[in-house]
Amino acid sequence: IFEETAKSGIWYTNNSVFLNCLIKAPKEFRRCDNIFVKDCEFLDAKETMWKCTNIKLINAKVNGDYLLMNSENIEVENLTLEGNYFVDGGKNIVVKNSHLNSKDAFWNCENVTIIDSTIIGEYFGWNSKNVTLINCHIESIQGFCYMENLKLINCTLKETTLSFEYSTVDAEINSSIDSVKNPISGRIICKGINELITDDCDISKTEIIIK
Repeated sequence: IFEETAKSGIWYTNNSVFLNCLIKAPKEFRRCDNIFVKDCEFLDAKETMWKCTNIKLINAKVNGDYLLMNSENIEVENLTLEGNYFVDGGKNIVVKNSHLNSKDAFWNCENVTIIDSTIIGEYFGWNSKNVTLINCHIESIQGFCYMENLKLINCTLKETTLSFEYSTVDAEINSSIDSVKNPISGRIICKGINELITDDCDISKTEIIIK
């Protein structure tokens, strides 16, 4: 058990393993390399795992904002997250079988793959590139904007509005979309679009197919 007074306790470490731990303290793990964390719970993960590399986070429950900011080479599986700004500025990220309740998740990221997961929160993925979602459920007001090389495969979008603004996108959606705004190019396949907004963008380079 890491009590609240253990704040900022694990910094500048290499080759660390944490199993079955209860971590009550914020700001754990900073500038660490090769971290393996399994079956752990973080009660206050504010600013945790910043600027770390080569991270495996498995079967974790996390509550806190700004988890994994500016970190690289990240593998996440069975994560339950309640906290905003997940992996802001991250690179080389794989997320599987996770439930993320996170506003502004995956901002400013590169090379992200998300599989069999649920993401709920506003403004998903802004300013990120090379992002792929497979078999995912997403709820995101103004999500998927300002993104480069965005791919969605067999995903559902619920309560997702003003999506794909100024993004290059290849999306196969198994639901209707509340609204799509000004996509730059690519392809959108879905069951319907309740509102298509093209107020200041030429969408002739975007193919839209309604099933």
